[in-house]
Amino acid sequence: MSADPYLQERRAPETHLPRMEALASLPLFFKLAGARALVAGGGDGAAWKAELLAAAGAQVDVYAADAGAAMRELGDTVTLYARAWTPADLEGAALAIGDCADAGEARAFRAAAKAAGAPVNVIDKPDYCDFQFGAIVNRSPLVVGISTDGAAPVFGQALRARIETLLPHGFARWARAAHDWRPLVQALGLDFRARRSAWELFTRRALDAPERAPDARDREALVDAARGAAVAPGPGSVALVGAGPGDPELLTLKAVRLLQSADVVLYDDLVSPHVVEMARREAERVAVGKRGYKPSCTQQEITGMLVELAQAGKRVVRLKGGDPMIFGRAGEEIAALRQAGVRVEIVPGVTAASGAAAALQVSLTHRDHARRLQLITAHARDGKLPADLDWRALCDPAATSIVYMGVKTLPALVTRLIAEGIDPQTPAAVVERATWPDERQFFAPLADLPAMIAAAAPKGPCLVVIGAVLGEYAMTADARASVKNQGSETHVLEQKIHL
Repeated sequence: MSADPYLQERRAPETHLPRMEALASLPLFFKLAGARALVAGGGDGAAWKAELLAAAGAQVDVYAADAGAAMRELGDTVTLYARAWTPADLEGAALAIGDCADAGEARAFRAAAKAAGAPVNVIDKPDYCDFQFGAIVNRSPLVVGISTDGAAPVFGQALRARIETLLPHGFARWARAAHDWRPLVQALGLDFRARRSAWELFTRRALDAPERAPDARDREALVDAARGAAVAPGPGSVALVGAGPGDPELLTLKAVRLLQSADVVLYDDLVSPHVVEMARREAERVAVGKRGYKPSCTQQEITGMLVELAQAGKRVVRLKGGDPMIFGRAGEEIAALRQAGVRVEIVPGVTAASGAAAALQVSLTHRDHARRLQLITAHARDGKLPADLDWRALCDPAATSIVYMGVKTLPALVTRLIAEGIDPQTPAAVVERATWPDERQFFAPLADLPAMIAAAAPKGPCLVVIGAVLGEYAMTADARASVKNQGSETHVLEQKIHL
């Protein structure tokens, strides 16, 4: 954790985020070039392991009295001994792979490998293994390994296929260029930050043009960026980043990139922990969310922290729920940062209104029902219903109104709307924790909504939706429950058929 005094003094009440969840096994990458690996057995499984070891540069000795066709097809990439293995054969092996017929042979092979100091893998017998082979995506020297700890190999292969489609083959050329050019950057004797700045430029180029082969211009740009960062270390900066309504998959690629290069992340209370975990491991993470009547950072403290961190040369990500420019107090932070001469960047996010609309599957601007979409907050500085709302606009039957921070003032809001002339039967909904796994939805005519929400007592962030666009979706509670139950029964039936 950081020792900077302004972080220690202003730290928000501690929010514990898991630094690393439990691992079924530790992923490691063995350097096998020139090392000796032993494979006992000549079946197809042993042949596949032997091919992998040879591809990694190992000297592969195969002991098999009766080698199959797949093993023989490996040719001179392996050395084949037409006999069974002996304990003496394991001496000096960096890895030992056994294709054993039964548990007795597996125990003997494991014991001999351990005596020789070689990590051992017995094919299809996980109880005798020190390590396992996972599914591999090969963009060498960029290599991705996938393991399900032996629980679901088919699932692992499916994930491998998915990742294959996401990683262009051209990344292999960029990874090789990084390997070849790294000594040039290291020779400059730069500090960690200067080196990272240079490699971030390299990475942006690779991501922007993955199928283009890197050339001398890219190498020169990498070295120039490293030298420039060393001569004039970059000033601090602040990025106001939208974290979306909750689902981490809604985060933008730019937001992920900034999180993975941040020195410090200041995050709101409503930001999903899974989003915060996307920050690089070395980043300082500080909870600065507003927690109702609980101990919290004030806006003035948050703004002061942003300025101080940036002026200290830190790259800061201010992670806000939803979109930072919609009811996120971004204006106050931007003004203070500009006044202090701090460079500020804005990264939009999926606002809660869009998340709720997606959850409800409602078009907020359906051309048959709405000619205007309006976003309001029902929470003034004093915690009460704002006095300066445009009631005429809110009562417009051809408008869709989205109300942020409106649960506590919902009874007063509905009472005032009805008094101003809105139809009490106007369809309305409340979405609690939109896009989160525990999301809840409530539908009712506007006049009945406050009582329904009071009975439900939502604890998470809520959004109120008011307008005719909800009309065809606002089923009764009984009908919605019936559909939900039917869906559950169908799901169970499908599971039984699959099994």
